[in-house]
Amino acid sequence: MRLKGRHFIDLADFTSEEINFLIMRAKELKRQTRAGIKHFNHQHKTLVLIFSKPSLRTRVSFEVGAYQLGMNTLTLKQDEINLGVRETVADTARVLERYGDCVMIRTFAHADVEEFAQNSTIPVINGLTDNSHPCQIMADLLTIREHFKELKSFKGLKLAYVGDGNNVANSLMVGCAHVGIDVNIVCPQGYEPMESYMNKAREIAEKTGANVNVVNDPAVGVQGANIVYTDVWASMGQEAEQQARKTVFAPYQVNGELLFGAAVNHIVLHCLPAHRGEEITHEVLERHSATIFEQAENRLHAQKAVMNEII
Repeated sequence: MRLKGRHFIDLADFTSEEINFLIMRAKELKRQTRAGIKHFNHQHKTLVLIFSKPSLRTRVSFEVGAYQLGMNTLTLKQDEINLGVRETVADTARVLERYGDCVMIRTFAHADVEEFAQNSTIPVINGLTDNSHPCQIMADLLTIREHFKELKSFKGLKLAYVGDGNNVANSLMVGCAHVGIDVNIVCPQGYEPMESYMNKAREIAEKTGANVNVVNDPAVGVQGANIVYTDVWASMGQEAEQQARKTVFAPYQVNGELLFGAAVNHIVLHCLPAHRGEEITHEVLERHSATIFEQAENRLHAQKAVMNEII
């Protein structure tokens, strides 16, 4: 499956077959890495990393992943280039395409990544925007596939995402629809995912047989779920809303009581960083820590698969 030169901006830009291919590619690269097999497929190439938002997992996983593929990295922070401020996003793209072989951008406005990609002749990867987080969801799907390895496919699994209908929820709906996982987005009224992502997820789900729903009652939404997923209640840029959100989202905490309704063989996922005692209790996070931190490691392998195929 040839993906060379493609941008990785949204999961909806890819077919279900391509998403499944990348997951299996990530699984194989992970196996090779743990077996000590080197895969320097991209020597003498450079990955440029642009960070308007800080990150632990995104920066480390991309830098380490690029190194393991044989690439150099160049990391630029917002105060160094001021994406879209000192010069247009388009002009920045046309400069950096002459220095690097791929650009990863982690920023606020989704439109900035789209504009960058439209003006770039080299692949652009969305490392996170306010709208979507496709790299995270690729790691999530890899984690689910590994945990439920006795199943021949993702179909038959049910995922309940509990919390804010944010960028992770937007991309998670689309990713689950691609692989055939039934998904409930469990959130308070007024905090639903973006309608455009919901519509796209349901369009894809019609072809794969998945179900995509928004549920306001946490107990109903989690009932029978094989995977219970949560994220922080206030994302970067929403700090002023943090106290108000604590009140609104208090009934949506992933705790022992809520998980009584999940499937017996359920796992809990969290994209991290976690605010223990808010969206998830300390006890639940520690009980499921092996899976959650495997999920964090899988950012490395999923992103290596993306880079390996598009660069």
